[in-house]
Amino acid sequence: MQEKRLFPVAATLAAVLAAPTQALATNGMNMEAYGARAGGMGGAAYAYDAGNSAVMNNPATLSLPGGDLDRLGLGLTVLGPDVASRYDAAGARSESDGTAYYMPSVSYMRKRGGITYGAAVLAQGGMGTEYGRADDPADLFYGGLSMMNNPTQLSGQEIRSEVGVGRLMLPVAVEVGERLGLAAQLDLVWAGMDLQMDLSGAQFADLVNPMSHQLGEASGTMVDGFNAMIGGGMIQDVHWARFDFSNHSHFTGEAVGIGYGAKLGLVYRVNDSLTVGASYHSKTRISDLEAGDATLSFRADFDTGGGTATQTIPVSGEVTVKDFQWPETYGLGAAWRVNGRLMLAADVTRINWSGAMSDFRMVFTADDTPANGDFAGTRLDSTLYQDWDDQYVFAFGGQYRVTPALTVRLGMNVATNPIPGAYLNPLFPAIVERHYTAGFGYAFNDHSQLGMAVAYAPEVTQTNDAGVASDHGQLTWRVNYVHRF
Repeated sequence: MQEKRLFPVAATLAAVLAAPTQALATNGMNMEAYGARAGGMGGAAYAYDAGNSAVMNNPATLSLPGGDLDRLGLGLTVLGPDVASRYDAAGARSESDGTAYYMPSVSYMRKRGGITYGAAVLAQGGMGTEYGRADDPADLFYGGLSMMNNPTQLSGQEIRSEVGVGRLMLPVAVEVGERLGLAAQLDLVWAGMDLQMDLSGAQFADLVNPMSHQLGEASGTMVDGFNAMIGGGMIQDVHWARFDFSNHSHFTGEAVGIGYGAKLGLVYRVNDSLTVGASYHSKTRISDLEAGDATLSFRADFDTGGGTATQTIPVSGEVTVKDFQWPETYGLGAAWRVNGRLMLAADVTRINWSGAMSDFRMVFTADDTPANGDFAGTRLDSTLYQDWDDQYVFAFGGQYRVTPALTVRLGMNVATNPIPGAYLNPLFPAIVERHYTAGFGYAFNDHSQLGMAVAYAPEVTQTNDAGVASDHGQLTWRVNYVHRF
């Protein structure tokens, strides 16, 4: 009987492992909530039984259900971001075409004799935008304009980013006496990234000029050769440069890496009404993200000896994104059962973005082929400053049991914006600060339960030092089905 039960679970796990993990997330690159139950309660989930989604919240709460159980969870999160970039000085606005991201999940937990263990797979979060559809010349124009205030300096090609992180999680939660639950969890983490990013001539010059470095810096043999060409008069002006590595896949990015992380959790029942919880998520250890099919292009004015010629030079090669990690996170929460129908919950979480998003570093190594000319075999080590702030997230929620079958939920999630205006990039506008949530749970019988939730994030706006504004709002839907065996 157990073998028959586990086969479809394993098959579903395999399907989700192949499913997309790219998403535009909300608390920085984190989701504001995980699971429909927490999703309806503003993301608060550290101190009550939030179901199998505890693997992304506080794994110690897996110890809370009484008695032995086997619990299968299936879920789907649909993110609907509404993102646009504006340069008001020129009256230009471009909307991102990345308006829907689908994130499935599957989990299976077993509790025996006070010990709960199992496995879960889901997408943790990410960020992404898509400007400049090929079938919309106006969007191409304004998509370029969203990066800098002079569209004639940019490539006129599609501009997009997509970053996704997923996890396979293996928790063990243990009841210690009648009131205390402890948990430890190992996470297998994978990350994927696509990037098609234009830099204006001024931005590129800022990178390669050792006397500048306002937005970032670049070094390496390619930079040395490039500066020598400029100093010798061969290159008279640079219009734009472009990093391009993207497979446009719905399943993974062109640049991929894999690693691990860990979680610890605690939950304590103070009395029959009050429960407190704490959770710690380690910083990940993901390998460098590597893309073998990348291009670094630039358009410049060249001295021909008898005049000036403007040319676009594509250089093929490989890109390595260095030390892209998910940050250390920790938090505290409490749940208060007011009576047999009403429960209130509140969490506070600190996300240490400063330890993971101080900069964004890419190394481009040109193919050593004749087609790359003077740049064959050279290397460019580029760093874009990020300097994200650590983020505090406050989650509040409540649920009310209307009938033995129906429970309704409301909540709110409030966070600080981690991105400094000086380094805000329209490709990565993770600036949402507030969510309002609602949801419900319905038990068809003792074995089958359905949960749904919606989160509305009002539009916020932030303007970088170049005068480019990013607008970002969201509507997120969650649905979970749970089957108890």
